[in-house]
Amino acid sequence: MTTTIAKKETAVPTWYVVDAKDQILGRFATKIATVLMGKHKPDYTPHVLCGDAVIVTNAHLITMSGQDYAHPDHPGMTHRMARKEYQSYSGYPGGQKIRTGKDLIEKKPEMILREAVRRMLPKNRLASRMLKNLRLVNGTEHGHQAQTPQPLPEYLYK
Repeated sequence: MTTTIAKKETAVPTWYVVDAKDQILGRFATKIATVLMGKHKPDYTPHVLCGDAVIVTNAHLITMSGQDYAHPDHPGMTHRMARKEYQSYSGYPGGQKIRTGKDLIEKKPEMILREAVRRMLPKNRLASRMLKNLRLVNGTEHGHQAQTPQPLPEYLYK
C-alpha cells in the first residue's frame, strides 16, 4: 500500500460556485475553508496547495444566528452581527482600528465572510495563497464564466 501525496504540479483546482443567501456565517465559512484547503479530496496534503477555488455569490446576504436587528438595507442583520468587533492594526503607533459588524456591513459587506474564512484557514504562508482562491461577489452575477464553475456539491455544504 502506498500513500498518494499531492504535488503542486499535479494539483488542478476545480471552480465551484455557491450562494450565501440566508446561510449562517460560521457554518458556511467552515465548509468554504474545507474546500479551499482541499480536505474534501482523497489526496489532501497539508503542505501543498491542493484545494479548489470557490466563488460565493450574494456574500452580503449572509446571516448570523441570534435575534433580528431592524436594518433597512440588510434583512439578515442580527444583534450579534451588529455588536461583533473587527480589529485591524497598521503596524504604527496608534494604528489600531476597531470596527463593529454594523459599520462593516454598510461599507464592505463581503469582508465579514472573508474574515471568517481567513481565521479558519491554517496559520502559515500557504493560507494567503488559499485565500486568493476565494472570490466574493455582492450579487448573483460573477465574472468567472471562463473557468466553468460547477455548483458546490450537496455533501460539501449542507
